[in-house]
This record gives sequence, C-alpha cells and structure tokens, in this order.
Amino acid sequence: MELRIRSYDKIVRLIEKGVDIPNPLTLDIGDEVDTERISGNGVIIFPGCRIYGADTVISAGARIGAEGPATIDDCQIGPGVELKGGYFNKAVFLEKSGMGLGAHVREGCILEEEASGAHCVGLKQTILFPFVTLGSLINFCDCLMAGGTSRKDHSEVGSSYIHFNFTPDGDKTTASLIGDVPKGVMLNQPPIFLGGQGGMVGPLRVGYGNTVAAGTILRRDVIEENKLVFGKAIPGEMFDKRPNSYPSISRVVGANILYMANLSALEQWYRHVRKPFFARQEFGGLVYEGAMEKLSLAKKERIKRLQAMAEKAMASVEKYPENKQSEAGKKELYAAMDSIREMFSNCRPDGRTPVDVPAAVAARAQESDQKYTDFIKGLPAGISGMGSQWLESLIAAHCQEARRLMPSLNLFEAVKSEK
Repeated sequence: MELRIRSYDKIVRLIEKGVDIPNPLTLDIGDEVDTERISGNGVIIFPGCRIYGADTVISAGARIGAEGPATIDDCQIGPGVELKGGYFNKAVFLEKSGMGLGAHVREGCILEEEASGAHCVGLKQTILFPFVTLGSLINFCDCLMAGGTSRKDHSEVGSSYIHFNFTPDGDKTTASLIGDVPKGVMLNQPPIFLGGQGGMVGPLRVGYGNTVAAGTILRRDVIEENKLVFGKAIPGEMFDKRPNSYPSISRVVGANILYMANLSALEQWYRHVRKPFFARQEFGGLVYEGAMEKLSLAKKERIKRLQAMAEKAMASVEKYPENKQSEAGKKELYAAMDSIREMFSNCRPDGRTPVDVPAAVAARAQESDQKYTDFIKGLPAGISGMGSQWLESLIAAHCQEARRLMPSLNLFEAVKSEK
C-alpha cells in the first residue's frame, strides 16, 4: 500500500505539470523515478503503462503506450518519440523515433532521429541511424545500421528478418555493420534494403545502396555497393563437428575490431559534433549522457564477448594440436585482450585528428537554428567529406594497432579473402 501511495503522489505531480494521463489509476511509477525528468509539455502516458528507473527521461511530445501497455525502465526518451507498446529497458530514443506494439528493446540500444520499428520487434545492443526503418516480427540484435537521407529515402529491414547473433559454439562475437559510421553520420548515402523473410549470420558487413532479395540468408560480407544480392541455397551435406575449433577466427576477430572502432568513432562524433544539438532540447543534456553511456556499454559488451571467445580459442590450441595454422593467432588474441580492452575503454580522439573538422561544424552550428538532421544534410560536400575522413582516420588507427598486436591473424586481409 505504501508503494501505491508514493506512485499516486508522483502521478498527481505529473498531472499538475501538464502530463496527459487519461486513466491515472492504471499507471504505475517507481519510487525511484524523478518526475522532474518527465516533461509536462505534450507528453501522453496511456492506460496500463509502467515507468521505472532513476535515469528515466521523457521529453516533450512523447507518446507512451498508444497501442498497448508499455514498460519504460531507465530509458532516455527524446522529443516527439512514440513507444506504442512493449518493454523498453536502458535504451535511448532520439527525436521522433518510435516502436510499434509488442516491441522488446533492451540495453545498449540507440534509435536516432526518426528511426522506427513496426510491431513485435526485438532489439538489444542495436544502433539505428536516422530514418532507418524496421518492419514487423524482427529480431535484430547486435547490429549497427545506417544509410538513407530522409523518411522517404531510408534504409529498411523487411518483416520476419533475423540477425543470427549466437553461434553453435555459444559465442556472440557476431555484431554486424550494415553501412558504417564515417559515411553514415553524414546522412548522404544511398539506403540499404534487407528483404523480408531473410537473415544475416553475423558478424557481417553490408555496403551502401545494396538490396538483398527477400528470403536471402546472408553468410558473407557484401562490401561492394549498389548491388542486388540473391541468396544461394546450401547443399544438403554432413560433416564432422569440431566445437570451438574456430577455423575463421581471423575474419571474426577482424569484424569485431572494426565494429568496436566504429563505435569509438561514433563516440567522437557525439562528443564533438552532436552535443550542441542536444543542448537545445529540454532534458537534452540527460539524453546526451544516456547516449554516451550506451555507446560505452556497447563497447564493453563487445569486449566481453571477444574475451570469452579468446579464452575458448586458447583452450582449443591443446584440443586441436593438429591445427597449427591458426595456433599463433589464437595465442596472440588471448595475450592481446588487455591491450584491446584498454584501446577501446577510453573515449579519446586520435592525436592525428584534424582539429578543424569539429570546429568547422561547430561554427556553422552556432549560426544555424536547424534541427540536427537538416543541419547535417545541409553541410557543404567539402566539410562532410572532411568529417568522414576524420572518422575513418580514427577507425584506421584502431585497426592498425590491432594488426600490430596480432600479426599472425592477418586481420582485415582475412576478411576480404574469406568472403
């Protein structure tokens, strides 16, 4: 009864500040929730919703639970976001992003401006750049997806799509890059389309402008751009199973390093370019902090998964003594994990970063009252090109260091040769 009374008091405070709560008796608000972090400007919380978490933020114009009950737990919700029903935990939703009924969005997710999903979409450790659209009945965990220039020209994932992110050996070193950070943040790349009733076996990379036909299961990188990709049936064969043998360890490690390097580049983009745009919004600073936290958590998740695989790969050296070809690489990976963790744990710009890039963008931002997406799309080609080069240099520095730590793995060259 005491908890219900405290919830009631918070509901009264929200109503007094202007939050529209059509049926207050159906709403549950945790005692830890700070009502000062919930805007009174145009927010609607529909019947049957639950609001939990000390770090929860709900910005102006947000609509929660329009199609069914919604649980919000430690999420940072930007202006005009629509979460129509489902469970949302430790995720960030930027301006006008949204999810349909039955969504299940868990920790480490960032949905940038106007990114969206239809009904029954499952996400975890997923980053969607502006305008990216997911259909219905989708499981799309451990991905970063970019591409497209507007809501009419956006990257899309068709209904009933799966990103296969768990291997038979129990590994989750499977995060996939659909697009990338350096070009994706500029909002000037052609969209990527992943056809429905299909899937990807991570970790993979997909280039901009590619269309993957419906029903296709991708099992290799498609780094080339502007291609139409059809699936290839796998012949019915049977082989001896060799658990934890890791015959493709070079490709997998390379894909993980590249993914983490892109996350680090995105951190720098947020820190040096995006941050002033958050400051213009109510609770923008809190939403920015939430996004930076999610990027940090995303790197920690990838490091944790790579560490687990490194330990099993090291054990496989004795288990498969005949596999001398990959023995040195497995040992190097295991020995390098502390250095890899250190390399990606700090959010710091590379010393060779051209400092005029963020400064040039910041100077233009101060003179503009445009929202973030319009501003970025309006950047002159020279500045956006310099921005992409800056981010690519950060990624290249991480990849170069990884090659130095693990020379026997032939990183990134192995990704090309094993396509």
